[in-house]
Amino acid sequence: MEHDLFKQQDAPLVAEPRERIVASLDEERPARARQGGGIARLALHSVAFVFGVGILGVVAFAAFAALYLNKLNQDLPNYQVLADYAPPVTTRVYAGDGSLVAEFARERRIFVPIEAIPTLVKEAFISAEDKKFYEHDGVDMRGVLRAQIANVGNVLNGRRLEGGSTITQQVAKNFLLTSEQKVERKLREWLIARRIERTYSKDKILELYLNEIYLGNRSYGVAAAALNYFDKSLDELTLEEVAYLAAIPKGPSNYHPVRYRERATERRNWVIGRMVEDGKVSASVGAAARAAPLDAEIAPPLGARDWAAEYFAEEVRKEVADRYGAEALYDGGLAIRTTLEPALQDLAGRTLRKWLVAYDRRHGWRGPIDTVEAPGDEPEALSVAFDALVDHPKIVDDLAPWRPAIVLSADQDTATIALGPEARGVIPLDQLKWARKYVSADSLGPEVKSTADVLARGDVVYVSPVRESTAAQVDEVPTSEEDAAAAEGGPPPETDDGAIADDPFADDIDQPQKMISGMPVFSLQQTPAVNGALVALDPHTGRVLAMVGGFSFQLSEFNRAVQAQRQPGSTFKPFVYAAALDNGYTPSSIVLDAPFVAPSIDSWWKPGNYVAGRFYGESTLRLGIEQSRNTMTARLAQEIGIGRIVEYANRFNLADRLPRELAISLGSGETTLMRITAGYSTFVNGGKSVRPFIVDRIQNRTGETIYREDQRVCEGCDSPVWEQQSEPSLADSRDQVIDPRTAYQMVSMLEGVVKRGTGSRVRRVVNKPVAGKTGTTNEYKDAWFVGFAPDLAVGVFVGFDLPDTLGQGEAGGIVAAPIFGDFMSTALADTPGLPFRVPSGIRLVRVNAKSGRPAGPGEGNVILEAFKAEDAVGGERPYDRGLDFDPLTDGSDEEAAANGDDLSGLY
Repeated sequence: MEHDLFKQQDAPLVAEPRERIVASLDEERPARARQGGGIARLALHSVAFVFGVGILGVVAFAAFAALYLNKLNQDLPNYQVLADYAPPVTTRVYAGDGSLVAEFARERRIFVPIEAIPTLVKEAFISAEDKKFYEHDGVDMRGVLRAQIANVGNVLNGRRLEGGSTITQQVAKNFLLTSEQKVERKLREWLIARRIERTYSKDKILELYLNEIYLGNRSYGVAAAALNYFDKSLDELTLEEVAYLAAIPKGPSNYHPVRYRERATERRNWVIGRMVEDGKVSASVGAAARAAPLDAEIAPPLGARDWAAEYFAEEVRKEVADRYGAEALYDGGLAIRTTLEPALQDLAGRTLRKWLVAYDRRHGWRGPIDTVEAPGDEPEALSVAFDALVDHPKIVDDLAPWRPAIVLSADQDTATIALGPEARGVIPLDQLKWARKYVSADSLGPEVKSTADVLARGDVVYVSPVRESTAAQVDEVPTSEEDAAAAEGGPPPETDDGAIADDPFADDIDQPQKMISGMPVFSLQQTPAVNGALVALDPHTGRVLAMVGGFSFQLSEFNRAVQAQRQPGSTFKPFVYAAALDNGYTPSSIVLDAPFVAPSIDSWWKPGNYVAGRFYGESTLRLGIEQSRNTMTARLAQEIGIGRIVEYANRFNLADRLPRELAISLGSGETTLMRITAGYSTFVNGGKSVRPFIVDRIQNRTGETIYREDQRVCEGCDSPVWEQQSEPSLADSRDQVIDPRTAYQMVSMLEGVVKRGTGSRVRRVVNKPVAGKTGTTNEYKDAWFVGFAPDLAVGVFVGFDLPDTLGQGEAGGIVAAPIFGDFMSTALADTPGLPFRVPSGIRLVRVNAKSGRPAGPGEGNVILEAFKAEDAVGGERPYDRGLDFDPLTDGSDEEAAANGDDLSGLY
């Protein structure tokens, strides 16, 4: 209501009476009061409405949440499976001395119970991941709040969001959920974590976590990571090493110890700092650990741990997979104890490699690995060129210290090479003078007078560092055609000094690398086109102590020791002679070495000796095998019958099927290096059968033995105390293949091969009793040497994978015997020079080495010949026994003893 308190301006002002004004105000006051009360009531009603709606919303939300959580609860994975946790575990292969040979798995994983995990490891992970692990009930709400606050910055900076997960939550996620970043997955994680906490102890939860957490490099669990990064067991880790492992879960790829070493070190030091804050280690100890360098490295890929054992490990893998299946092999956590002797295996690999290179070098340079478009000298251009070589099939990792290089220039005296985008080196002329051009197996190109004669810009080649102490390379080259012939069929050459070839893979890193004009010096290398194999057995048990199936497993996985079916050549002859000795012949029996013709399947067979057209007349069996006479061996085979030879070959398990023709007496059948080496083992072990094997024992993940090679039972071996009982004895389950006396006669004759015959190169480098036989096939396509010491049998084969000539004169005595001798000289270096064991029933008689007749007083050229007690001495064969005599059933020891013969002996 509007009041006019004043008159118009042009009228005189006259005040209204006071009473009127007061009355007017009294009338207005109730109206205003009525208006204000309505507004208050409206506001009150509005608040009540909003509150009611809020209550309903909260109730509805609570109901929805309850229904939603109930649904999540019903759909939760069964956390009870954690009680039966049995993760895929790495299968590990061990050598005979317990060292690790190989690992097979889809993931690197080793399960360790919580009791065996060191306290330091547990504390490091708790400090880094969940410091209140032993206080919360599965979910740490303070940690969740901190993570959400941190996520504000993470969102602004484009970083990965944090979840504030406890160790229990991580167990729930790793075992039962996925890693997707969704609210529903997080809620499930919380629910499962609380249930886990109510069901399992804290130690059980921590055990699950430390065995399941992914720590990079295909490593699952702390034990696998300790081995893969530091090659240590958990109890050997230092504080800084433990801290690095605890730093990895935050981001395995972000803290790679090689690619991101600085970042990884920083994260490791942060973990150490947290441990100091939590009172787990002292400040001084923490400071020392932070100052230590990060020494973590990346373990080699799954498989063999060393290049030398790759062929052996692959044979183990195939055998176990065939026996138990792939799942047991890769996930079953088997512990496989093998027969491998690491020192012999490494020696076998190095010896075979260096002599294959020696052979290859004397046949010249076949050209570069590849040729790339001539790159510029700039690092960027070279980086592109080297990146293109990463997957090259001829560039592999198991040839260290050899490495690929790209030739940048080649002049008169030196070639400049790039070993990486910025690394440079030189190859001087004297380090490639061997590289005359290969023309054929028997001819080479002109002498190398300039590095440009061999190399050109853009060539990709292998090189190796030259150290200040590196000696000149010595290649084993026949001095003449007569020298080469002597290696298989005549007296040893006087001009050959039997030098041992230098090892092209030796790299003494303690010696400084040779430098020219401030650039490191390298030697030109070439992977051999030829290949080969070497095996070493325990001749008494058949344990395979070493096996190398080729020059490089990564270049060729074909195992020439067990897969290559090749003609053994003259290494087969001892089995022919054994059949003769077992059937009435003696080492002094005479066989005519003269031209010989016999019917073959579709033609006439006319064998010849190593030196064509040369024959030696009447010769003893010993002389025949020492000088590897072909025609007299064929004649001997015809005398005793091809059927008997095949029977003896079957006894020795040399082949599954041999053709019934006389040519097999000279090694025309096919066998493997492993089989024939096992056959030679029978000679030195007293005539017992030998089955080579590579696996001693297999245990499952719980330690139970599920396979054992030796099935013999030792009665009385488990007696707790000695009560005057006799010493337990193990039964010998091996089959007797030939008469033990025959076996020794063969040992004596094969020892003569090394002393006076085609294996004389071995004698020049091995000063211990050894025996063996060379072997060469037609056109020099295969070179062999198989032999033994009293407790070690070794076989060597060299040849092209697609049979081709090794070159004129490249016989077993030239190519394979030096490998055998080099290996044996080192393998036997620390063993006493024991003579071969002589069995009972053998008489050692002085005879003329050439005629086989008893030697007179003062006579020269005399040897001790091994005769059986019943043998006639004097170069004659006791025909009265005939070829129906069975040396394994028709005993003669008693008869000889009655005649006063001393049959005592050692075996």
